[in-house]
Amino acid sequence: MTTHPYDRLDPDMIIDAVESAGFRSDARLLALNSYENRVYQVGIEDSTPLIAKFYRPERWTEAQIREEHQFSLELQDAEISVVAPLVDEKGDTLHTYEGFQFALFPRRGGYPPELDNLDNMLVLGRTLGRIHGVGRASKFTQRHTITVQRMLTESRELLLEGFIPRALVPAYESLSADLQRMVEAVYREVTARDVIRIHGDCHVGNILWRDGTAHFVDFDDCCTGPAIQDFWMFLNGERHERELQLSELVEGYSEFCDFDPRQIRWIEALRTMRLMHYAAWLARRWEDPAFPRSFTWFNTERYWADHILELREQMSALQEEPLRLL
Repeated sequence: MTTHPYDRLDPDMIIDAVESAGFRSDARLLALNSYENRVYQVGIEDSTPLIAKFYRPERWTEAQIREEHQFSLELQDAEISVVAPLVDEKGDTLHTYEGFQFALFPRRGGYPPELDNLDNMLVLGRTLGRIHGVGRASKFTQRHTITVQRMLTESRELLLEGFIPRALVPAYESLSADLQRMVEAVYREVTARDVIRIHGDCHVGNILWRDGTAHFVDFDDCCTGPAIQDFWMFLNGERHERELQLSELVEGYSEFCDFDPRQIRWIEALRTMRLMHYAAWLARRWEDPAFPRSFTWFNTERYWADHILELREQMSALQEEPLRLL
């Protein structure tokens, strides 16, 4: 029977790991919604619960995780609303127990922001402007960079190695090759001056909204990339609605950071890369038992047919005029 490293991470080990970091647990555990890592709310005696995040083995190096933590702490020091890891008495944020690397975070409450509220978009834009202001002040040396090769080319090659059903291979192979050429033509406009330290995975699931404030969480995918990567996942609805939302984001953002409007043209290229990378991410994780249980629809012929249809729609989107600032 195939085993996975996370099979060893039972309740006793989770509690022992947290207690090894200097906290005494009351043994109350609640698994939180996370697939790439394992994340738990852990009860602490005579105190509020903590969030324990156990990093997926062999995904990140220690240096990459520490760079994530350092970025979060820089943002926290700048009084930006982020949930950063706790720093222990030795000044450390990363712990190791029985081969697992883990970090502890304060628990924060909140709910996803309502994106059809333009006032919320203005607040999100202001917070992103402050985050990117800090992001521009230094550079990552260990974290990934958003590139066509990593996000699209490698994803395409992996899926063609055996995940795409045989009957759909010709359609996927031709379509994905065309998309790669189109994305490369757009993304070659991105220069070294355009990329900064960014959150990298900015969507409503990583925002805790409370009392009119957007608390940004989960910097696990922080990377080097263009600022617009942290904008486009907040845009939804018809074209005019997306233009209104983008305009509000940019208005708030510009209070703290300059925005280069030429980056708007890169939105659909970034979306295409994410769509293909997401499918490949599921494929890479398919041996983790949590994935077949949670993504029952993946790797079926229906899924791949729908994925190809989505990519065809994306080809049309790449040929449309970029959104406008209103």
